[in-house]
Parts: sequence; C-alpha cells; structure tokens
Amino acid sequence: MDSLWVALAMLLILEGLLPFAAPKLWRDAFRRIGELSDGQIRFMGLASIIVGLIGLVLLRHA
Repeated sequence: MDSLWVALAMLLILEGLLPFAAPKLWRDAFRRIGELSDGQIRFMGLASIIVGLIGLVLLRHA
C-alpha cells in the first residue's frame, strides 16, 4: 500500500511541473486537447494506459 501512495505523490509532482514551469504552454496544450474529438482523447487515454502497463511489467521483471 505504501508503494501506491508513493506512486500517487510522484504523479502529482510530475503533473505539477509543467503548469509551474510554463503556465502559458500548459494552457495552450489544454486548449488544443479540448479541440480534439472524443475518439482522439479516448485513444490518447488508451495509449497512456498501455504504456503505463508495459512500464509496470518491465519494472517488475527488471
């Protein structure tokens, strides 16, 4: 369970880096994402899940 909290904390740190370092770029990226279709956003979500799962598998077996 501790690993889950560490992972969540690291996620929040990484998510906060771009808006902290480059708020204009972050705002523009969100504007562009808002213009994508639902299918494109779903594909990005699925791709993110797959890359995360592959990363977990690789880290577990390394």
